[in-house]
Order: sequence, then C-alpha cells, then structure tokens
Amino acid sequence: MPIETADDRALMLADFGESVSFMPGGWHKSYITAIFDNQYQSVDAGGSVSFAVVQPRLTVRTADIPNAVEGDCFLVRGNLYAISILMDDGTGITEIALEAQS
Repeated sequence: MPIETADDRALMLADFGESVSFMPGGWHKSYITAIFDNQYQSVDAGGSVSFAVVQPRLTVRTADIPNAVEGDCFLVRGNLYAISILMDDGTGITEIALEAQS
C-alpha cells in the first residue's frame, strides 16, 4: 500500500510549486505544477581552485510528463530549459535536471 497518493503529491506541488510550461518535442504546450530549484552545485575538477555551477532542476509528478524524454523543453519564469536528465524515483515523482537554452 503506498504511503502517499497521487492527490498527496499534487497537494505538495500546489503548496510549494509554480506553474511551468511543458513542451514535449517542442510542440504542444501544457501547463503543469512543478518545484523549480536553481541552486549552485560544487564541482570538483581537480586542482586547487574550487568553483560552482548553477544546476536548474524541476520536481514534478511523473503522471504529468508522460513520455517525456531528454531534449523536451520547459518554460520556467520566462526562461527556456531542455531536459538533460530524467530521474524517476519510482514513487510517482520525477526530478529533472535542466539545461538552459538560448
């Protein structure tokens, strides 16, 4: 028996998320609710100089992005991003690593 339901996941995203545009294949645009995170991530490239990069991510309900693939796009806060990595956690939530598009 699942600990949380699809409704529970939708409530979590409604509380902490925002509306974003999902454009699979660059065509049909649909609006879903997602949590957007754009934190800096430390990168170890060896050597003595440390640096960090911005790693934009979305957290979404897996059911809201059926058949999503790398390269599909999202419009978030007026910025266009492409999916670089899809990480389905097997519980109905997918984390998506994004790459900014120009």
